[in-house]
Amino acid sequence: MKPLDIIFEQDDFIVINKPAGMLSIPDRTQSAESLKDILQKKYPQVFTVHRLDKDTSGVIVFAKNEQTHQYLSTAFEERMVEKYYTGIVHGTLAQKEGRIDAPITEHPAKNGKMVVLKKGKPSVTDYKVIEEFGLYSLLEFQIHTGRTHQIRVHMQHIGHSIACDETYGNGQSIFISSLKRNFKLSKDEEEERPILRRLGLHAQRLSFTDQKGVLHNLEAPLAKDLRALLQQLRKWK
Repeated sequence: MKPLDIIFEQDDFIVINKPAGMLSIPDRTQSAESLKDILQKKYPQVFTVHRLDKDTSGVIVFAKNEQTHQYLSTAFEERMVEKYYTGIVHGTLAQKEGRIDAPITEHPAKNGKMVVLKKGKPSVTDYKVIEEFGLYSLLEFQIHTGRTHQIRVHMQHIGHSIACDETYGNGQSIFISSLKRNFKLSKDEEEERPILRRLGLHAQRLSFTDQKGVLHNLEAPLAKDLRALLQQLRKWK
């Protein structure tokens, strides 16, 4: 187990750069050790404030006492926290920035999947195109509500699903051979390894004021696999 990547820590809360592939909190079946499980071994008390999808990397906050947990949970619920994400999506968007205001609810038939439906809860995502590569685009998102899978559902809704999204997209890994013409494997390789095999989404930044009135801007640098993919996309654009 690699040491935790701590972005910021004080008496009331801790902020971690969560690696992709790790659960934020235990799932129903206790299928794997979660970030919360690891923190509970280290701290007397740990409280869940919000969560990230297993395959999303980036900024996540845990409270260290009941009072802070209550305060931060309310701040998230009442939209007093600014939440920014970076994502790699399929295709080129006609509108380079915009707002997706589309209600989200649980899928009536598929367990664990969300869907845009009129009877859903209000869900608002702002997006802005940062860079375009033809097959893919790099976007910044700001979410104003905290629905499960919100960005993933909204991007599917407008026809530009997040790269490698198994639930809301084609789920296919990205290989250099799909970006570079006349790609050849090196002599030592028997088969090509994907450059990205997980959800192309990263929780970039959180901004909030704590209960003492101190403003925090907490940022997680883009994960290594996403940086590597961007490098290749820029190279073979």
